Amino acid sequence: MRAVRVRSAGGPEVLRVEEAPDPVPGPGEVLVRVRAAGVNPVEVYLRAGTHHRTPPLPWTPGSDGAGEVEAVGPGVRGVSPGDRVYTGGSLTGTYAERCLCREDQVHPLPARLSFAQGAAVHVPYATAFRALHRKARLRAGEVLLVHGATGGVGIAAVQAGRAAGAVVVGTGGTEEGRRLVLAEGADFALDHRDPGHLDEAVRLAGRPPDVILENLADVNLAEDLRAAAPFGRIVVVGSRGSITIEPRAAMAKDLSVLGMSLYNVPAEEIAALHAEIGKGLEAGILRPVVRLELPLEEAPRAHALVMEPGALGKIVLVPNPARSSRGRAEGARAR
Repeated sequence: MRAVRVRSAGGPEVLRVEEAPDPVPGPGEVLVRVRAAGVNPVEVYLRAGTHHRTPPLPWTPGSDGAGEVEAVGPGVRGVSPGDRVYTGGSLTGTYAERCLCREDQVHPLPARLSFAQGAAVHVPYATAFRALHRKARLRAGEVLLVHGATGGVGIAAVQAGRAAGAVVVGTGGTEEGRRLVLAEGADFALDHRDPGHLDEAVRLAGRPPDVILENLADVNLAEDLRAAAPFGRIVVVGSRGSITIEPRAAMAKDLSVLGMSLYNVPAEEIAALHAEIGKGLEAGILRPVVRLELPLEEAPRAHALVMEPGALGKIVLVPNPARSSRGRAEGARAR
C-alpha cells in the first residue's frame, strides 16, 4: 500500500509517499481502507520535532480518517467489513491507503456525511466538545467567544456552542471566513485583526464573554483576561509560543484559565465524547466543513497550508482521488 512516511524530523519535505506493507489486524483491531485523512496542526509539530511527544521513526502521521472497514481481528464485535466509519485515533497513521485502529477508535459514519467530512471529525469536534462541555461547562444563555472560528476546531465550537444555546461570537481574518462563521451558526462574526474587536464583541453580545475558546494563546491570552466576564473560563486549545500576562487580571475577576489536550484524555472519556458527537452528526446539527481535498503526494503542501492564517474549514488528504472521498453520502455539505 501507499503511505506517507517520516524518516527524520524536519520541514514539510520530509513527508514522502512510500510503499509499505499492508497492515494485518490483530486481536481487538480493525483494518480501515482510508478514503480520506484529516490534517491537523499537531501533526505539523510532531513532524517538525517540536511537540512534547516524539513518535518512533519512521512513522506515518494522522489520527483522523474515514473509510470502510476492510477486515477485523479476533474479538472484534462492534464493526464488520464494509461498515462506513471515521477514526478517532490510529495505531499506524491515517496518511495511508489503509490503517489499523483499535476497535474503540472507529465510529459509525452517518450516511449523510462524505468520507472527507468524516475525516474532519475527531480532533476538531472532540477538542471543541471537551473544551466547551467538560472544561468550561458552557451553559445555555452564556456568551461564547471563539477565536479563530474559521478553522476545523473553530467551526466545531461554533456549531457546538449554538447547539448548547449559547450566544456565539466568532472571529476570522477574512470576509469570506466571517461569512462562513455566520453560516455555521454564530450570532456575530468579527475581524480579529481589528484592535477593537473584543470591545465590539461585548457591545454586540450585550455583555462580556463567559467562555473563550482560545486557538492562539500566545497572541490573545492577555487580552482575553481583560475581556472575559467575571467568573469567566478561558480554555486554551492552541498556542505557538510564549506570552507575558498580568496574573492580577485573572484574580480580579475570579477567572479560570484552562489548558487541554486530547492526548491527556482517557479512552472512556473519548468514547463518551464521540457518543455525543455521533448524535449531533446523525441529526445534522454538527456539519464538518471541508476546505480542500489533496492527494497523498501533496501532504507537504497540506502541512504548509494548515499553518497559514485564513482557514476555511478542514484540509484532507485523499489516498485514491479516483474513488471520490464523498463516498455514498447524499446531500453532504463538503466544501
